[in-house]
Amino acid sequence: MSKSKGAKELSYGEAAGRLEEILSRIEEGKVDIDELSGLVAEAAGLVALCRGKIHAAEVQVKTITEQLERDLPAEDDGPVVLFEDGFPTPNGRAKFVPAEWTAAKELPDDEY
Repeated sequence: MSKSKGAKELSYGEAAGRLEEILSRIEEGKVDIDELSGLVAEAAGLVALCRGKIHAAEVQVKTITEQLERDLPAEDDGPVVLFEDGFPTPNGRAKFVPAEWTAAKELPDDEY
């Protein structure tokens, strides 16, 4: 990370990359005790930045999906057809044939 770039200017990827650098330096023991508190403070700022970007992305995705749902036409299952007096065939009869049973691909949920 260049020192001229402030934490607010970093992208999520850049901040996550810098966090990985800090973590690997600490895990490898390459950090002087005098430098440790500064790195931990920098890491805390980067974590806050990443959380803020994640939250902003979640809000944006939620807004977009809600807009899409409002713009979609309501589902139409088609007209309800009841066969009370016969079937829509010339003689009013239907032909039923045996079929092999298969399991449902999905079960209804609680809302159904």
